[in-house]
Amino acid sequence: MSVLTGDHSVTEQARNRTFGPLYSGNAKAVISRGLMATRSSNWLVMLSGFFEPVLFLFSMGVGMGAIVGAVQGPGGEEISYAAYIAPALLAVSAMNGAVYDSTWNVFFKMNFAKLYQGMLYTSLGPLDVALGEIFLALLRGLLYATGFTAVMGLMGLITTPWAILMIPASVLIAFGFASIGMGITSFLKTFQQMDWINFIMLPMFLFSATFYPLSVYPEYIQWLIQAMPLWHAVELLRQISVGTFTAATVIHIGYYLVMTVLGMLLTTMRLRKLFLK
Repeated sequence: MSVLTGDHSVTEQARNRTFGPLYSGNAKAVISRGLMATRSSNWLVMLSGFFEPVLFLFSMGVGMGAIVGAVQGPGGEEISYAAYIAPALLAVSAMNGAVYDSTWNVFFKMNFAKLYQGMLYTSLGPLDVALGEIFLALLRGLLYATGFTAVMGLMGLITTPWAILMIPASVLIAFGFASIGMGITSFLKTFQQMDWINFIMLPMFLFSATFYPLSVYPEYIQWLIQAMPLWHAVELLRQISVGTFTAATVIHIGYYLVMTVLGMLLTTMRLRKLFLK
């Protein structure tokens, strides 16, 4: 009888909250649990995610850069090839870290560990879960961005104080990918379906002007690339890296703000539909 009373009390409290059963204001509980899990088992995965873009930078930027020479940067000024691809690799790093945390990690918790079901049986709402999981993805993106920017500085690839803004910009990029990624993952039920995520990410990595300018493609392909979120991330960080800001900078930022809002709405609605029936 006491259990029923307790359950009834939790339900009533949820209904009387400002945002009803959607949000209890306790996302920090989800964050605390995630940090504990990371310290115990996931730190090696996080470390490998940091070194991947660094190795690309050394192999492509230094190795191929010796052959390519100087290239034209966002402001028209010539920069080294390593300085050209470094911001793009930072964008890729932010994307990869956010996508891993918000897709494969979430997929396991949702379909195998049944973690979110347990959370939503408490006073937590779906928005608490979404905010907590996405914050963990952002924290990972922040660590990657800070470490990679430090590597760029040690390699002499930072030439303007504006470059420090690449770190918060990378967090914004991670926010966009994490919010959308978690929402999309809620529709997937099998490991085979999860492979679709890699199928989408690989073309973005290869064709989002990461290693060469957009102008090398035919015009109809350029339009397709410019619709991809990673292209906006690459262009935004390239502009910041040399301190060149245009109207396009606002468009890139706006793209990710809209992406983040839509992703949060999708994720919250999906968690509510799946677990608050």
